[in-house]
Amino acid sequence: MEVNRTFWRKLNKEFGDTFQKKLLNEASYRAVRFSKQRFIQKNWIDTTPKPWQPRKRKDSGKLMVKSGRLKRSIREISRTAASITIGTDVPYARIHNEGGIVRETVQIKAHTRKRSARQRRGSGDIKVKAHSRQMNVRIPPRPFIGESKALFDKIEKKMNTLTERTLNRL
Repeated sequence: MEVNRTFWRKLNKEFGDTFQKKLLNEASYRAVRFSKQRFIQKNWIDTTPKPWQPRKRKDSGKLMVKSGRLKRSIREISRTAASITIGTDVPYARIHNEGGIVRETVQIKAHTRKRSARQRRGSGDIKVKAHSRQMNVRIPPRPFIGESKALFDKIEKKMNTLTERTLNRL
């Protein structure tokens, strides 16, 4: 059987390291963008969208965004020849993504506080001594990074499109 050598040379040229890097770059871009969109849409999408639990206090501002550090830190962490890993180096990312209970001893410094209107006698200030307090805070899971069927479907669709375009050029 005769093999068209020019076709195989073109195929090796196109499907060499550069094509594989192109596919991994596209997958990395889509995964980072998908994770950052979770902060905007305030939900997690695996097969269906699951909205994040709202905050208890109705403070102003966006949910899980105070300075934007967590959202900005999402990036490609590592890469091998066949895979990429998306992650963040922010220490509080895991507790926000997976949820849990934070148990911490907090040191309160000595300070003065104004008395309430009912307790006003003499000067309106109360001195508070330095002390420590045990804090237990339950943080609900608000996933923004991880494995998602919707993300894999988007990446697979884009990779199929890129592969078809490359094969059509041969």
